[in-house]
Amino acid sequence: MRAADIAKHLGGRRLKSGHWIAKCPAHDDSNPSLSIGEAGGRVLVHCHAGCEQTVVIAALTVLGLWTDPPQNAGSTKPVVVSTYDYTDAAGILLYQVVRTKPKGFFQRIPDGAGRWINRGPKAERKVLYHLPELLESPIIFLPEGERDVESLRTHGFTASCEAGGASSPWLPQYTEALRGREVDIIPDNDAVGWERATRIARALLGAAARIRILDLPTSAKDITDWFSIGHSECELIAMMEGTYAV
Repeated sequence: MRAADIAKHLGGRRLKSGHWIAKCPAHDDSNPSLSIGEAGGRVLVHCHAGCEQTVVIAALTVLGLWTDPPQNAGSTKPVVVSTYDYTDAAGILLYQVVRTKPKGFFQRIPDGAGRWINRGPKAERKVLYHLPELLESPIIFLPEGERDVESLRTHGFTASCEAGGASSPWLPQYTEALRGREVDIIPDNDAVGWERATRIARALLGAAARIRILDLPTSAKDITDWFSIGHSECELIAMMEGTYAV
C-alpha cells in the first residue's frame, strides 16, 4: 500500500514537502503526529509523539494498511492478543482497545452491523474502562493500562483506566465518574507513570472523596508485575493503609 493510501485511510493531509501527516494509530492521537512518506520505493512512517516504529507498523498491519515489512524489524506479523471493551453506563459498547504482539495498541469502533471500523478512528464519546462497575463501587483503583486493570479485577478489586496510556489526556467526564469515591492511583514505576498519576490527582481534587497514590517497590514495574512476583491482595490493602513497607 502506498503512502497516499495509508494517509487517506487515517484521514491525513498532504504537506507542501510531499509527505503526509495523519493521526497515529498506535496511540490516542488528538494532534496528528504520524509522518508518512516514500523513499526508494518504500513507505516510511515516523511518529513525532514518540511511538516506536515497530509499534506503529504493528498497528498499521493489524488495520490492514501495511504490507511492506520494516527494515531490521524481522518478519513477525503482528497478531491480536487482547481486546478491551469500553462501554457506557448501561453496558453498551462504544469502542474497543486492541493489544497486539509485537506490543502495540489501536482503537476501533463497532459499525452497528456486527463488524468493526478498523481505520484507526477515535470514538466521539470517551469513557473510563469498566464504567458500569466503577459506578457501583465506593473505592476505585486507577493503574496505567487495561492489562493492569484486569490484574486487579482478578484479585477482587474494582479498577479502571483511560484509553491511550500515560500520555492520554484526563477528561472532565472521567473526574465526574469518580466523584465522591475513594481513588487509589497506581503509577507504573517510571517518570511518565508518575507524571500521569500526579496529573490525575490534581484533576480529582475537590471531586474524589479521597485520593492516594500508591508507591510500588522499585522491584516491580507495574501492579501486574507486583502481583506476579508473589505479592497478595492483603499486602495491597495494607499498602493502602500505609502499613506495608515498600
